[in-house]
Amino acid sequence: MKKILTVFGTRPEAIKMVVLAKKLNQSSGLDHKLCVTGQHREMLDQVLNLFDLQPDFDLNIMQHGQDLSDVTSRILIGMRNLFRDEWKPDLVLVHGDTSTCFTTALAAFYSGVKVGHVEAGLRTGNMQSPFPEEANRVLVSKIANYHFAPTDTNVQNLLDEGVDPKSIIKTGNTVIDSLLYISKKLISFSSKLERTTLPKLVSENKKYILITGHRRENFGDGFIQICEAIKELALANPHFYFVYPVHLNPNVQKPVNRLLKDLDNVQLIEPLEYQDFVLAMKHCYLVLTDSGGVQEEAPSLGKPVLVMRDTTERPEAVTAGTVQLVGANKENIISGVQGLIDNQTFYNKMTKLHNPYGDGKAVNKIIDYLSKQ
Repeated sequence: MKKILTVFGTRPEAIKMVVLAKKLNQSSGLDHKLCVTGQHREMLDQVLNLFDLQPDFDLNIMQHGQDLSDVTSRILIGMRNLFRDEWKPDLVLVHGDTSTCFTTALAAFYSGVKVGHVEAGLRTGNMQSPFPEEANRVLVSKIANYHFAPTDTNVQNLLDEGVDPKSIIKTGNTVIDSLLYISKKLISFSSKLERTTLPKLVSENKKYILITGHRRENFGDGFIQICEAIKELALANPHFYFVYPVHLNPNVQKPVNRLLKDLDNVQLIEPLEYQDFVLAMKHCYLVLTDSGGVQEEAPSLGKPVLVMRDTTERPEAVTAGTVQLVGANKENIISGVQGLIDNQTFYNKMTKLHNPYGDGKAVNKIIDYLSKQ
């Protein structure tokens, strides 16, 4: 029986890997265990609870004030000890481009354990954008034995870097599996949102724009421009609401609260649990974000996405027309959002475009492949 260890540590990873982990648990012929690093803590636990998934191992590395070196060193030592003292698998599955992904892959390489990289082949071509994610995913591709690539573009990126074609498997993106899985189970917002206006906006069919922002490269002037753009849009469109679940990082909290807290149609709320975020996307008018995964999720729900980044590792969405890049640039953000508010024909076209990231069958493709190895 093949021993497989799935490892993730952040909420985005968890969202994209939980369905795979659940189905691996149910797969005959595979001995599967789950390890979480705790790179995120509360947000990670929310996803595990939502999907009723219990980890077999928990490194619990989260500490207040930690930097990338702290995170990397704790995960590397923690994974070494797990492989040496508790359970050594034949294969480790990691996801994407986080510090957990890269460091776990490195620890597995040091311990002679094969690595499967889920969501392989994403590239911007700029090692500083996004930072440190671009470096993480490039480095993991040098270590991984199996590359589960979501799209043709991702496959080609890997081929261009000299990756063995026999080790690349096109699957679609597992986030679509998770999104479709949980959206079928959702009926209403959680009780945690009772004191916010979001459920009321939905029940009264109010139009609102959903905003997320947390990227390091936007800290400072970038977030000031983002907030100034939202302020101008809110003042110019009083019939629209702007719902912003604000990331807990002080670099985000400070400019957001200073510039937006006194606007009547801007709703600043705490970060949303995954099920609430899915419902918020499902009912919003459009999404304004600097996130990566939202670029894949929102189009599956028919929502246009404006990305507040200069580059994206998901160019398929830009090519398909489901996503527009506006950068952390005040004028571009205002122009992009206002265009989708004013031009209903363009808006309707964007909502009906095909999502290039898959059909919700990525998990089955990965498991079928692993079962035959």
